[in-house]
Amino acid sequence: MTAHFQTARAHSFNSAAAQYAANRPSYPTALLDAVENMAGRPLAGARVADVGAGTGIATALLQARGADVLAVEPGDGMAAQFRRTLPDVPIVRGDGNHLPLATASLDFLTYAQSWHWTDPARSVPEALRVLRAGGALALWWNTSALDVPWIEAQMDRIQRHFDIDEDLVLNGNGTPTALADTAGRLDFARRRVRWSRRVPVDTHLANIGSHSIFLVHGEESAAAFLTEERRHLLSVFPDGAVEETYDVELLLATCP
Repeated sequence: MTAHFQTARAHSFNSAAAQYAANRPSYPTALLDAVENMAGRPLAGARVADVGAGTGIATALLQARGADVLAVEPGDGMAAQFRRTLPDVPIVRGDGNHLPLATASLDFLTYAQSWHWTDPARSVPEALRVLRAGGALALWWNTSALDVPWIEAQMDRIQRHFDIDEDLVLNGNGTPTALADTAGRLDFARRRVRWSRRVPVDTHLANIGSHSIFLVHGEESAAAFLTEERRHLLSVFPDGAVEETYDVELLLATCP
């Protein structure tokens, strides 16, 4: 993947922020339970920064859990949508490679669906800088459950249409384990949480259409795929309600 293509994909969400906010899946309660269990402390009352917060899907869950949460987001469109969605949550502009946060100021640093846009050679030292001793870096991704036959078939169709590999479809830029810490400075524990949601076929199509691989290939290419995909989906779900199944891949490391 070229640096130009990677940059284009990272910025593509800003033009589709409302679509992203309306149709992307959230995360299950069991995920936040796992974060607390692995970190050995509750989110309630904890000082948390949610980096690459986007439209605030994960930030809202952290706030509801009782965390004192601050959002960090680099994109204009996503930040504007965030402010509409969560006007009472502070948001600052920045990214994981250059965190606009004070040293040793956080109990948790979270990346929901966003760590793969960072350079671990820079984002890992930044995480270690801003976390307090014993603080936790938590990274997670909703990934498609490929053992579900219709999801595997859809993944194959996406790969063929856009001529890309599976990792780019699953989470944007590689596998969570490989992305975690190329510098080897943190010991990550891993947990997988399966969950599902039932949504109208239009919501499902808008969800997958909000992924960067669709956004950067242009409206004509994306529309052609989504039109044909509707036919495939209605053959599997004739009532028009799609059962999406996800495996949330969670990686968590504690700051020394």
